[in-house]
Amino acid sequence: MATRKKQIKAGGNPEAIRAGGATGDLRLHEFRSRLFRNTRYLRVWLPPDYDAPENLSRHYPVLYLNDGQNLFEASTAFGGREWQVDEAADRLIREGAIPPMIVVGIDNTGKDRIREYMPHRSMHPMMLRVQGKYYPDFLMKEVMPFVEGQYRVATGPEETGLGGSSMGALIALHTVIARPGDFGRLLLESPSLWASQRQLIKESRTVRIWPERIFLGVGTSEAGVADRSRTVVDDVRELAAIMRRAVLSEKRLRLAIQEGAGHNEGAWAERFPEALRFLYGA
Repeated sequence: MATRKKQIKAGGNPEAIRAGGATGDLRLHEFRSRLFRNTRYLRVWLPPDYDAPENLSRHYPVLYLNDGQNLFEASTAFGGREWQVDEAADRLIREGAIPPMIVVGIDNTGKDRIREYMPHRSMHPMMLRVQGKYYPDFLMKEVMPFVEGQYRVATGPEETGLGGSSMGALIALHTVIARPGDFGRLLLESPSLWASQRQLIKESRTVRIWPERIFLGVGTSEAGVADRSRTVVDDVRELAAIMRRAVLSEKRLRLAIQEGAGHNEGAWAERFPEALRFLYGA
């Protein structure tokens, strides 16, 4: 793993709020970012028996996911539909399909979401003062050190995953390109590759170091209109082809195109168990 630069001290609150509406142990931390100068919640889901005496010296793989409020509880999710990350992870761990792991949801900040998730200027929509270029530092110098200081997280790229959906997937892709070798697992659901005149597709062509395993998910009804939906799928296919040309085998790259699936939390929830199995399974 590449050596991290000097860490920026962030204002995370070590006191956790226990969420009552999730499956398993979900803890919320109010987190102040110095880079973005705002506050959000970090939602940390812990695997079964995390606090058991026999596991107190055990460290766990971790998956960081953007748009954290959409992952675990319908009461906080956009449109009242969640990814059901807690249910899926709990079931797969108990079945032995994946190892016990920690999932960290990083909340977006509502009105500033697109600016934080957009790494390049855009004309459609018009957005010239974007902040996405700071997101890799926000994640690696603020969020990850805080989580590693509070929980028994295994470190190193082979133990660390990153993902998101839509614009959250776009900024996840930007982050692994900007920080090659720091993440070993990447989950991209319905990535907004159209942003900034498809700039990240162009940048992907020069990447030589990709995460060890990548899951790309998309539906055939992403845009609601047939022609636009085909364009979204074609962009994801092109990204997958670029990755395959970088010598990513079928064992390292999974492309899931779901017939009739749209651009919503319900579709991402449906594909999430498959993604977890591929990214973290044997």
